[in-house]
Amino acid sequence: MKRRTILQAPALLCLPKGVRAQSFPTKPIRYIVPVAAGGGNDMIARVVTERWGKALGQNFIVENQGGGGGVIASVATARAVPDGYTLMQGYVATHGTTPATRKVPYDAIKDFTPIGMIGGTPNVLVVNSALPVKTLAEFIAYAKQNPGKLNYGSSGQGSTVHILTESFRHAAGIDIVHIPYRGAGPSLGGLLAGDIEILIDTVVVPHIQAGRLLGLAAAGDTRLPELPELPTLAELGLSSVRTSGWTALFAPAQLPRDILDIYTRNIESLFKDEAFVKRIVATGSRPAFLAPAPFAELVRQDHAYFGNVIRELKIRAQD
Repeated sequence: MKRRTILQAPALLCLPKGVRAQSFPTKPIRYIVPVAAGGGNDMIARVVTERWGKALGQNFIVENQGGGGGVIASVATARAVPDGYTLMQGYVATHGTTPATRKVPYDAIKDFTPIGMIGGTPNVLVVNSALPVKTLAEFIAYAKQNPGKLNYGSSGQGSTVHILTESFRHAAGIDIVHIPYRGAGPSLGGLLAGDIEILIDTVVVPHIQAGRLLGLAAAGDTRLPELPELPTLAELGLSSVRTSGWTALFAPAQLPRDILDIYTRNIESLFKDEAFVKRIVATGSRPAFLAPAPFAELVRQDHAYFGNVIRELKIRAQD
């Protein structure tokens, strides 16, 4: 069975462009997710595949291939036949941070076809409410007065949150200690318990709104609609800290243009559906469509930026 599938895929690619586009898709589509089931990334995958399955008239088979900062899923995608029947829902780790913190058996730029961005991650810099600070400037001043005495959390050594916070620490010129946790949930628990004093993450937003944590800055290019009074890091003088968090679709390299166009049109149409947008928001992501060309440029920029930051600050992934 596996041999027949491999032989059929190139035959499809040899069809005339118009014929191939009219016949696609003719079988279920493999949809690889580089995280375990149950998290925000996986929730987005369930929403997208359900709506796409109806739109394209084919089932999407979600495969959760967590582990290695997205390496396992990325390798499986990069090595698949570029016939449109294997997709991956990547994120900034698979193409930006992981390839810079460890040696990976794939090229984050050359081995994939960027299809489009689905959503962005609204990270926020927060502190424990017990700290005697009210603004980011006050926090930086307090940290400088207490070098090495404040702890910050992350979802793991070499994680995107770790790298982002190290970039902030370096730009602010402060000495704070990294405490890695096994995921975003445990790091949030550490902040609420007072074991750490600062965290930059998405999971903090509801706790800011409830008054349990103090938000100091939005770690992104624009202010958050849910926290409009919160200034961005750039507004507060830390424009050198590039913050990037996205969820997006990739296929193996050399995906035929006509099949790419089918997927791109279908992604864009989803964002015109109010019910779909609301369901993406409910996962904790910010819906944000970006077409293949501008998204490919964003991937290249993140790959270069995070690589430079990781090398400069000598950040390593968990062994």
